[in-house]
Amino acid sequence: MMSSSGGDDLILKDAQAESENGQDNISPTKDQDRPSMSGDTLSRKLKREENSTSFHTVDIPSPTNVFRTLSNKFREILCKRDSISGFQGHNSKSRKFLLWIQHTFPIFEWAPKYRIVHFKADAIAGLTIASLAIPQGISYAKLAGLPPILGLYSSFVPPLIYAVMGTSKDLAVGTVSVVSLLLRSLLSKEASNSLLHLQLAITATFFAGIFQASLGFFRLGLLLDFLSHATIVGFMAGAAIMICLQQLKGLLGIQHFTAKTDLFSVMHSVRAARDEWNWHTAVLGACFLSWLLVARHISGRKKELYWVAALAPLVSVIISTLSVYLTRADKHGVSIVGHLHKGLNPPSTEMIFLHGQYALKSMKIGMITAVIALTEAMAVGRTFASLKDYQIDANREMIAIGMMNISGACTSCYITTGSLSRSAISYNAGGKTAVTNVVMAIVMAITLLFLTPLFEFTPSAVLSAVLISAVINLIDFHAMRVIWKVDKLDFLAMAGALFGVVLISVEVGLLVAVAISMMKILLHVTRPRIAILGNIPGTSIYRNVKQYPEACRMQGVMIIRIDAAIYFSNSNYILGRISKLASGEDLQTQKFSEERLRFMILELSPVTGIDSTGVIMLEDLHRSMKRRNVQLALANPGRSIIQKLEAGGFMASLGREWVFINVGEAIAKCFQPHIPLTDGAV
Repeated sequence: MMSSSGGDDLILKDAQAESENGQDNISPTKDQDRPSMSGDTLSRKLKREENSTSFHTVDIPSPTNVFRTLSNKFREILCKRDSISGFQGHNSKSRKFLLWIQHTFPIFEWAPKYRIVHFKADAIAGLTIASLAIPQGISYAKLAGLPPILGLYSSFVPPLIYAVMGTSKDLAVGTVSVVSLLLRSLLSKEASNSLLHLQLAITATFFAGIFQASLGFFRLGLLLDFLSHATIVGFMAGAAIMICLQQLKGLLGIQHFTAKTDLFSVMHSVRAARDEWNWHTAVLGACFLSWLLVARHISGRKKELYWVAALAPLVSVIISTLSVYLTRADKHGVSIVGHLHKGLNPPSTEMIFLHGQYALKSMKIGMITAVIALTEAMAVGRTFASLKDYQIDANREMIAIGMMNISGACTSCYITTGSLSRSAISYNAGGKTAVTNVVMAIVMAITLLFLTPLFEFTPSAVLSAVLISAVINLIDFHAMRVIWKVDKLDFLAMAGALFGVVLISVEVGLLVAVAISMMKILLHVTRPRIAILGNIPGTSIYRNVKQYPEACRMQGVMIIRIDAAIYFSNSNYILGRISKLASGEDLQTQKFSEERLRFMILELSPVTGIDSTGVIMLEDLHRSMKRRNVQLALANPGRSIIQKLEAGGFMASLGREWVFINVGEAIAKCFQPHIPLTDGAV
């Protein structure tokens, strides 16, 4: 590469100017003609630097082996680099085995360093989330259309598995409302009776665990990225609204209620069952719902009173259960939970369908719920990890969640994941490690062994109140306002998810949101932004003339920046847009159409990739510019771009002397005297 000291100084000045003047010191001016720097003025400016500036040669990298490239890509996907590097440099097989054990089961990594002083905080946090998990577990199981005892089972085995395999210090696992509603919505279309409903739920949990663990093992968590933040906000809000509407059954004491989840079916069912409304149940539910909302408000105002909201559901269950038992309100139409079996989780492997039509149906249901469960767990885990300044391993998290669902399916549990409400309580209670999950599991085991008969007279209305108070915060109005301000297409995806869930069904709302998000991606890919650049006065910086009205265009030169990779999906659009800009047909360049265009510079630094169709497009553009007697030049193409342009023969057609390291050198070349232009022949 050739350069002079003067050229190096100029490059250094350019870099300094760019860092100092980047985007702050330019004050846009409205209704002002854009400044234009004449060729003579710029030529005189450049002539002063001509003797001290030489052009850098843009090297053409040697072609890479396609098989090696593909191998590296697959290795990057399937093998985590930092986890592999941990095994390198250790020749001892026993040492490698120990490292593998610690990588697979993180508890063996942090347990030897565990300090007994942390146990007090973990025990308090574990007891606190257990007090919340008991009423929520029963409520969520009823929401999923499953026996209430499964909600308690699901808070015993899965937390133990996660404590051994999970990488988050703060994630409290168990059943969650959104997954429970989704599971019920999907199962209600396939199950004709309660036993089949239970069997399909257990089988779906098994396949969900396999799918989640497979995503983690093969490092395919990128599939979850198709659920954007806006989609999740809308989906959660829609699900929360539907969960609240579903609880009208328990709050009003309705016995016959629709299995559908859409707004119109639920409201029609409520109106049609007016004769079943029970005022005892309604008063009981309204009183405890008010108390739960007040408790949540108190904890929200003062973080040190987190325990008020955490204990409120259990206190409500205890008081309401005693009230119903002493007054025998169940004899007056107040619906109660009924008998709960004592004992730890029984095995449920015989309920899992491994072949036949039900296995296929359960597999589909399991995959859908697995994605939602993983998305929620990843969001919650990353949130609290950022608050405590540590990292979680997403792939090991997916394996841990998958394994706890596989184990859960074999021990009478249904789909579990990270719970936002319980994780927040654990964080506020000062939980330090995953020992909080172990403490919660121990409390749940004691409950299952000795205390379940005490919940027989728990009124369903109070469980409905617990559910409403738990999900109401999922309606995030602040996030909705931010999404509206930032990106209207994101807001459309969020609204599609919300109204799809509320008006049609949970799965349709999810599909609508994903479809809108995919359309947004396609729109950005197929219609990339193409900007005309100008020079910021007094600097060697070139910026978008729309964003910086003071940027000067050079007469006879058009600098165009393509802000996307060039592929078959957008090459025709890019060619058409550039042609319109060059001919003055575009509104942005109409007032410059009287100028004679002599040079076109393509700034390619944002172009991260190009395919064969893109190379052909550049060849077509080059021929079109030659017919107009316009010289095409390239500035700052990347390594892979140069390789493909060379392989496609475009470099030979254009000439390597018209490929530059930056826009500044391309401009200097264009205004050198005696630059021969093409004669228009093709």
